[in-house]
Amino acid sequence: MTHQFTTLSAAQKKELHETALRIVCPGKGILAADESVGLMAKRLAQVGVENTEENRRQYRQILFSADDRINGCIGGVIFFHETLYQHSDSGVPFVKMIKDRGILVGVKVDKGVVPLAGTCGETTTQGLDGLSDRCAQYKKDGAVFAKWRCVLKMSDSSNPSKLAITENANVLARYSSICQQHGIVPVIEPEILPDGDHDLRRCQYVTEKVLAAVYKAMSDHHVFLEGTLLKPNMVTPGHSCSTKYSAEEVAMATVTALRRTVPPAVTGVAFLSGGQSEEEASVHLNAINNCPLIKPWVLTFSYGRALQASALRTWRGHKENQKAATEQFIKRAEVNGLACQGKYTGGENRTDNGEHVYGSTHAY
Repeated sequence: MTHQFTTLSAAQKKELHETALRIVCPGKGILAADESVGLMAKRLAQVGVENTEENRRQYRQILFSADDRINGCIGGVIFFHETLYQHSDSGVPFVKMIKDRGILVGVKVDKGVVPLAGTCGETTTQGLDGLSDRCAQYKKDGAVFAKWRCVLKMSDSSNPSKLAITENANVLARYSSICQQHGIVPVIEPEILPDGDHDLRRCQYVTEKVLAAVYKAMSDHHVFLEGTLLKPNMVTPGHSCSTKYSAEEVAMATVTALRRTVPPAVTGVAFLSGGQSEEEASVHLNAINNCPLIKPWVLTFSYGRALQASALRTWRGHKENQKAATEQFIKRAEVNGLACQGKYTGGENRTDNGEHVYGSTHAY
């Protein structure tokens, strides 16, 4: 027998909803700068930079020192734990640099993916133990939203398995409930990896199954949907799929999947880039916002590589390249600020040669 009880006060709900609205207000999205130490090692190695704490700090400083042009297109920044307590060259905490711009601070709170026993290579995400205490501390240290990533693998007709879908949905719901108890808006990320040769239809089918399970779990755990954001994959074919789909086809499949599964109460949907090239991610986001179907949510971006790839290639660890690298980041932020309003018109002149920033079975 189910029972009904109030888990959050009216004041708590109001605060959560207002925070979520501020992060994804019109024209704004999220900079995902929450790469772990291990993932940063891979990113830095691509440009010949040693993975030291100082180099990681220098790189994050390039992003966080962008001028006022990003104020209108970045509503929130997701930090990694290490970055949350770092400072600029002049001694200003990174958190203060972001907050002084009116941009909200978030933090990655999961502890990475681990194997899920009883499955064929599938995973769940660890970090629920001690999460309540971590959320309480992060809130004191300036964070008002959080992110938790679960990963689903699509292979043949057996993956993702029902077990993996159910387990990851419940983990995301428990995380969300814990965050909200501490006044932190949970960003819910059930990422379906684009590995393989599956077509658009298969990705749409699996995305719908995963999102349906996620929101069933959210209901079971009494999560306040108006105080949440969703960070899903776009519906795209596998990276090895031989069929090429237009941006409009990707947009229609993506919006259809959301309409069938995501309650209108959810404040916003901030897509991950899923290894798409910078330009491809922007073009698809623009097409999604121009899709003729009714869309009851804000549809925006929460990009990491698709905001940073050009900046990282420009920097390459050289101090004299820092200003140019920051300009590359600002350019991508402005482009996606337009795309999340359906106003980006530059997709015909691709500047990245369609270069993907995708890594197979990407994990923290």
